[in-house]
Amino acid sequence: MFKRLLLTAQFLFVLSFVLSILAIGTEAATPTMRVDYYHTGNATQEMFSLDRVVIEPLPWPGNPRKNIDESNLGKYLFEVRDRTTNRLVYSRGFASIYGEWETTDEAKSMNRTFAESLRFPAPVSPAQIVLKKRDSNNAFREIWSTIVDPKDIFVDTAKIASPGSLIELQKSGDPADKVDFLILGDGYTAAEHGKFEKDARRLLEILFATSPYKEHRRDFNVWALCPAAQESGISRPSTGVHLASPLGTSYDAFGSERYVLTFDNRSLRNVAQFAPYEFIEIITNSRTYGGGGIYGLYSTVAADSEQAPYVFVHEFGHHFAGLADEYYTSPVAYTPSAVKTEPWEPNATALLDPANLKWKDMVAAGTPIPTPWQKEDYENHSREYGKRRAQIRARNRPESEMEALFRENREWEIKFFAAEKYVGKVGAFEGAIYEAKGYYRPEVDCIMFTRSQNFCAVCRRAIERVIELYSR
Repeated sequence: MFKRLLLTAQFLFVLSFVLSILAIGTEAATPTMRVDYYHTGNATQEMFSLDRVVIEPLPWPGNPRKNIDESNLGKYLFEVRDRTTNRLVYSRGFASIYGEWETTDEAKSMNRTFAESLRFPAPVSPAQIVLKKRDSNNAFREIWSTIVDPKDIFVDTAKIASPGSLIELQKSGDPADKVDFLILGDGYTAAEHGKFEKDARRLLEILFATSPYKEHRRDFNVWALCPAAQESGISRPSTGVHLASPLGTSYDAFGSERYVLTFDNRSLRNVAQFAPYEFIEIITNSRTYGGGGIYGLYSTVAADSEQAPYVFVHEFGHHFAGLADEYYTSPVAYTPSAVKTEPWEPNATALLDPANLKWKDMVAAGTPIPTPWQKEDYENHSREYGKRRAQIRARNRPESEMEALFRENREWEIKFFAAEKYVGKVGAFEGAIYEAKGYYRPEVDCIMFTRSQNFCAVCRRAIERVIELYSR
């Protein structure tokens, strides 16, 4: 009897082991599903319409044990729920181009439509996709829903040609256990493919020389892909330059000459789908200072700008960890909100409840909240610097003059912040997210505030939390 029980137990153990191996294999082979949709509206209303459902050519690269996003990051959140049981099977927070555009003056007077995508591990049975947006109290509320059926005849499984060869810049392990980072090139001709690879490797080394990425380098897989452009460079409408680059990247987004985005979501996705990715950086074959970054979408940088090392790390901070811009003296396209609400971004606060500051556990005893700093002196200098910067652009002066001004200003900032009483201390320093009053940043200086080479402690922690969500 005992022997029979022992054999039964052994059989069950082996069966369990085989099933676990099969399950792992199934997880590894889970297809990647993408829902493409249109986001239309203005400053006061928005609507959504389904474009298509796509099965991408590569398996889902994410960690199946970390399908649920509990980071509370993003202006939007989408959920994938099993249609039969209503069980939540996947979720991710994100931001969008529309979410930024709706805060501009243009959105007050016209409608626009933006193409967007949601990517997730393909369900095996019908699922409901629920899109949510933060309300005035920062709670996520449903704003759109659609049903996808993996067996629907209109699910697009068409095979298209790869736009180029995939370059392995760093392979640290299985995509399911790592942060999967894809660097795309735009505006590089076939003859400039070697330049793209050099640019990608150079900028990647800069990222991994910066804490906390430096300490977590082995948590990343990094790929590079560059579709060949017919002409070298990207569009810059403010100077009359329009180029049909493969990804459609352009300066002058929202009328801001330095803001580099692509509004061509389909071209972006058709290229990116040939790599295992969760995060995208687009490096443009251009010298004029510029870049951009949107949480969960992509970030950009002008590869040949002298300021590319700073811009690359700063903008990737937006895209990767949802970090807010902490500067407030440079012109932007966004209209300030009439009501101060607590930002969802981890490195900015409205300080509505000083006793419960979101990063209070990092504030040293004796540090006053709000934290005093030489704010007026900084603003006086920034006004003069801003005037000189605007004059260089208005006169279309050589980029070398702008680069010299950036160097001069950074030297002034280094000396200025070194004299601050609370430099290197976490507190609540007024001036952040484009506004001089009512919003606060964690430290007096940070990559998200100036052209510093270091993230503040709060930003470093925020980055590490996202790394943890996607790795191991």
